[in-house]
Amino acid sequence: MDISTEVSESRTQQTRAAAERYRWSGSERDEAWRRREQGEAFPDSPDMLAARTARLIQRSGLPVEAALEATRPDALDQPQMYERILGVAKDLQSWSFLPRGARAARTVARISVAENGRELPIGTGFLVSPRLLLTNHHVLPDVTVAGSVIVEFDAQVTVDNVPELSRRFVLDPGTFFVADAALDFALVLVSPGADGHQAGETFGWNRLSVQTGKLVIGEPVNIIGHPSGRLKEISIRENRLEARLDDFLHYETDTEPGNSGSPVFNDQWEVTALHHSGVPRTDDQGRILRRDGQPWREGDGDDAVDWVSNEGVRISVILKHLAALPLDEARRAYLTEMGPESGLAAVTIPPPASPVDGPVMERGVLPAGLPAAPGAFGGSTHLVYLHGRGQEEQAPERLRRYWTAGLNGGLTRAGLATITPDDAWFPFYARRLLPLEAVAPGPGSTGRLYEQLVVEAAGRTGMPGARPGSMEGLGDSVRRALNWLADTTDLDRLLIAAIFADVAAYLDDPQVRETVLDCVLEDLPRAGRLVLVAHSLGTVVAMDLLTRLGPAVEVELLVTAGSPLGLDGVHRRLLLGGPHRPGRVARWFNAWCPLDPVAIGCPLGGHWTGGPDEVAVANPVGKAHDIEEYLAHPEVAQPIGAALDPAALAAAWNGGARP
Repeated sequence: MDISTEVSESRTQQTRAAAERYRWSGSERDEAWRRREQGEAFPDSPDMLAARTARLIQRSGLPVEAALEATRPDALDQPQMYERILGVAKDLQSWSFLPRGARAARTVARISVAENGRELPIGTGFLVSPRLLLTNHHVLPDVTVAGSVIVEFDAQVTVDNVPELSRRFVLDPGTFFVADAALDFALVLVSPGADGHQAGETFGWNRLSVQTGKLVIGEPVNIIGHPSGRLKEISIRENRLEARLDDFLHYETDTEPGNSGSPVFNDQWEVTALHHSGVPRTDDQGRILRRDGQPWREGDGDDAVDWVSNEGVRISVILKHLAALPLDEARRAYLTEMGPESGLAAVTIPPPASPVDGPVMERGVLPAGLPAAPGAFGGSTHLVYLHGRGQEEQAPERLRRYWTAGLNGGLTRAGLATITPDDAWFPFYARRLLPLEAVAPGPGSTGRLYEQLVVEAAGRTGMPGARPGSMEGLGDSVRRALNWLADTTDLDRLLIAAIFADVAAYLDDPQVRETVLDCVLEDLPRAGRLVLVAHSLGTVVAMDLLTRLGPAVEVELLVTAGSPLGLDGVHRRLLLGGPHRPGRVARWFNAWCPLDPVAIGCPLGGHWTGGPDEVAVANPVGKAHDIEEYLAHPEVAQPIGAALDPAALAAAWNGGARP
């Protein structure tokens, strides 16, 4: 049997299997259709909507201004907010959609085999690392077939609609070849070109992700491939995800048999699936039907089939399969080149879990703050954590554990005794702060203050044309400032905007301020020595709180981290009346990271009279504002440990420890 015939028969087997999966998943698809008919644009689960929205925001999948504008006008619950943001992301694409699509297209190649003196196209493949190509098992079922094919990049027309000169490569399955018939994928090494360069160096490659959140039901998908062996073509936008199975996705789109092995992209050009088969209409006996309703027979050709959907293998499932394979060290090394988000890195150090990934609190419940265990530090000393924004849906106990985990890392590095989460007080005011959609900047004084803060922060980092403290924060200036801060700090723009929006709402709205302060005061000890550790918006709340504490409370130490207190627009509006050291604080320590956009006004020494002791720390890129990262530094944890147990600190120093 020649290769093209073998490929055709294998493809028919996959088509029949796809039809069977389509039949037994009909109830899920019908439910999605019913919900769409009732007006739900994205009839998916709340968890998937939340994950998709988070990924869009983190990956700059839509303009942050568009997201803020979409959620600002109305009071929305979380599912409605997700739907609103996803709708904007679906209907509005930035200019970069086109060049990013062109960049993704260069990674796609036509696969052909030489038979009887001519080359026959048998499928499509795409690069997923500098030298690994992904396609279907039914296209490359074994090492012998893989070693006999030609892989052609740039088999396409130019912008002038004339054929482009393609580049041809051969495969090296003897060095690396992994395939699985059930998941219908094959991953194979591409030999270097005639110039000695890897294919990925010239054409780029797709960074695959094992994470969820790349696509929800109702969203469009885009496919790039070589249908029927033709020059490269694209099916774009007018296609949508219909159903998500355990291992496969079903989606509407116009594809042809040569598209086997094509990448299925979302609108951010992330690969969500490996296209492997059309889904034909079948009768009650499971027979494939033609478009005229008659049973299809071998020889009728693919054009006669009544195709009802398409099926792709989920990329996350393929990556998990690869991670579980018992490969030797040499072959495992090829997988590591696929990048850290693939989950296939040689040494995988999982990032610390984020509170935003935690369980959602029951709606309508306002969790109270958490008191410390009695006598944690001798009874008269109290450790208090004062959180920042964005914790509305989180469990206070979970947040307290994360803060303590970060602090214990720093205490351990400083040679000091660790604590338990129950040792700390955790006033929880998040539910009393207006949710993001209600405080997103709009017309009025809060919106103007938000604009001033954003532009001032950008100006302090050197953005041309922005003057700190100016009134320039309007229109394009704010957009430029957010882009500048995001590029400078590698944090997403919506997170930066949301933090400054909440700070503006707290400072500008007396009702918000009083509600937050009353909530915190309710959950604080009434007497004793406080070690107050505050983060982000919590540092602003802490400064105001110092004017409200009862006479029986002494503040032994105030630690501020990731604080916006250095911005003129912030410290001018504090209840203290200006940037001067609070009189009732025995010691003030400030930690800041140069990459943290909220702490841009730091160090505070040049702005605050009698300012704090300060330290600049190096937090990881992308986590510059995280409180766990701040507390994990020994130079930040040391003053906290010293205030909680001076005797333990002295013993550590006498024993030669170096905090």
